[in-house]
Amino acid sequence: MAADRTTVRLDVALIHYPVVNRSGEIIGSAVTNLDLHDIARAGCTYGVDTYWVVTPFARQRELAEEIVRHWTEGYGGSVNPDRKQALSLIRVCADLDEVLAGTARKWGRKPLVLATCARRQQNTLSYAAVRQQVHQGEPLLLLFGTAWGLAPAALAAVAATLPPLRGGGEFNHLSVRSAVAVILDRLLAIPAEPAESRPGSR
Repeated sequence: MAADRTTVRLDVALIHYPVVNRSGEIIGSAVTNLDLHDIARAGCTYGVDTYWVVTPFARQRELAEEIVRHWTEGYGGSVNPDRKQALSLIRVCADLDEVLAGTARKWGRKPLVLATCARRQQNTLSYAAVRQQVHQGEPLLLLFGTAWGLAPAALAAVAATLPPLRGGGEFNHLSVRSAVAVILDRLLAIPAEPAESRPGSR
């Protein structure tokens, strides 16, 4: 069953700190223009309520906010209304606590916090189970880590994880933008109509 757009209460948070590098060390990653645009566009397409961009670095927050203003209040938005609509989803904040407080405030209760991991965890929920919760109007917050993924401190806020994304080969290094789009499609997409049910089909 497709998720009813009137009941969807789902936010996405892109975490830039604390995340890990390829050696497992805790680092802070840089905000990128591509992540701002592409995840906002995916979120707007699938009915995400808010796209939180999380970084403790003041200069990075200023950069992100400047980009968002250009497309929502400045010249960019006047020449590209679709991009204005998409980037209007973005809220820039300093830490995950701010995200949790913001989601609880707007929905009246704490959301179910989920994350993605490259490896299957013990506390994994199926996409079907999470999709059902979305359809029932449960507030959800999906955390996505930049760099090489969320650090343990960020994962400590998570109630469960989603199954890892796998293709047919050994390569397993999707960009975070691609991962967000795939997961939103699995949770929020409206199934295509069978060919025989379409008007004019035979």
